[in-house]
Amino acid sequence: MKRTILMILLASLALCALAATEPAKAKPAPVAPALLVIDVQNAYLPYMDEKDKKMAMEGINYYINLFRANGFPVIRVYHTDPVQGWPKPGSEEFQFPKTVAVKDDDPMVVKNYGNAFKKTELDKLLREKGRNTLFLCGLSAVGCVLATYHGAMDRDYEVFLCRDALISHDAALTKAVQEFSQTIDYSALKLLLSGVSR
Repeated sequence: MKRTILMILLASLALCALAATEPAKAKPAPVAPALLVIDVQNAYLPYMDEKDKKMAMEGINYYINLFRANGFPVIRVYHTDPVQGWPKPGSEEFQFPKTVAVKDDDPMVVKNYGNAFKKTELDKLLREKGRNTLFLCGLSAVGCVLATYHGAMDRDYEVFLCRDALISHDAALTKAVQEFSQTIDYSALKLLLSGVSR
């Protein structure tokens, strides 16, 4: 009997010691959001589906204004092809339309590949700003936005597409991308950002 009690006590002590040495589970990092506005450039807009453009151009501004109102970064992403030299940085074709609510002091990344992380300073910029959760809008939903979405996942960011703020050459394909990706709509994002500290 004494031996059984002693064994139980020793087993209990061993379990307590084991529990004390197990590392505590880390709390998830607080959400630190940023909005990426991708390739909404004069050069590419004429090739996009009119149905997408009608809805998304307005939606993009809603998201930009939402991030700005809550004090979170809006990052402009531009595409150019250095081999073809088009669109040439600084040219009218390279720029976003004046109707897009970005500002000159919003951080800017220029990319040469679909994925905005490939051979750019985007990851460094986001890490320096302490951002860990990305929201993407712009074009093309089936090209650069989707490539950047997967590039962000590969780098362990939480990433979402902004519903009704995506454009591609075919509205049906834009809808399909929104259905198989993590998306968030404006109302849900507004609620989320209101509870996130800057």
